[in-house]
Amino acid sequence: MKKAELTQERLHKLLRYNRKTGEFRWRRNSNQRAGQIAGCRVRSECCVIRIDGRHYQAHQLAWFYVKGEWGRPIIDHRDGDPLNNRLSNLRISTHSDSAANRRRMRSNRSGFKGVVFCPRTGKWRAMITKDRRRFCLGRYATAEEAHEVYATKARELFGEFARTK
Repeated sequence: MKKAELTQERLHKLLRYNRKTGEFRWRRNSNQRAGQIAGCRVRSECCVIRIDGRHYQAHQLAWFYVKGEWGRPIIDHRDGDPLNNRLSNLRISTHSDSAANRRRMRSNRSGFKGVVFCPRTGKWRAMITKDRRRFCLGRYATAEEAHEVYATKARELFGEFARTK
């Protein structure tokens, strides 16, 4: 049996959302204790809230709660913190723009986002990806030079979504 689609009205009956803190709390007419914080962290990545047997990401619920529509294709967190669900921190994004807003990966050994060492040439290579298309931005003597080129291109391609660190 297919579960009913969650409506904004139903969401307002079950939960209260604080735009300034990004926190959801259960209302009195839910099965939960009134005033209790709703949701739990999943793999330390984001907060998930269970409503009518379905799990919803808290940032999607925040957008739906306020705007009345689901954030499609995705909701991006401006500060990169998936647990910060303040409305001012949320924005609609494409997958590519959201990826541009990610921090440098932990496995990155250059210390700079978008920069890798090329052992064949002994130089640092700057690369960037937009809409699944990879751009090689050249090879440079230092990682700092390569990163400067990467940062300039990132700001050009992604604007407000560009995160260069």
